[in-house]
Amino acid sequence: METTSPARRLCRLHDMPDGEAMALDVPLADGEESLILLRRGEHVSAWLNICPHAGRRLDWSPGKFLLSKGMLVCAAHGACFGVDTGECVSGPCKGESLRAVPVRVEQGEVLLDLE
Repeated sequence: METTSPARRLCRLHDMPDGEAMALDVPLADGEESLILLRRGEHVSAWLNICPHAGRRLDWSPGKFLLSKGMLVCAAHGACFGVDTGECVSGPCKGESLRAVPVRVEQGEVLLDLE
């Protein structure tokens, strides 16, 4: 018998614009954190909304992100992060990465894995 790991519902997949990123404030074990959720088709990637360069949020306005040529761009210092890996490919934190957050999509719901 297959069991799934404990999860918390974040949002509905179809409420997320395809190809865009959004911010979502979520209570985690260490307190409330802002997450970046990026939808590409039926897949969602998630990271903490913290630039490894200066510890600032990446959004230029609350919940609004710059996406350019397949890169998520930090509004504060212009660091560019690949949307596949979260790795910084240019800017002041080149070689560092956004901290990934485990999410999955089940039955049209985006779930945060709690394990």
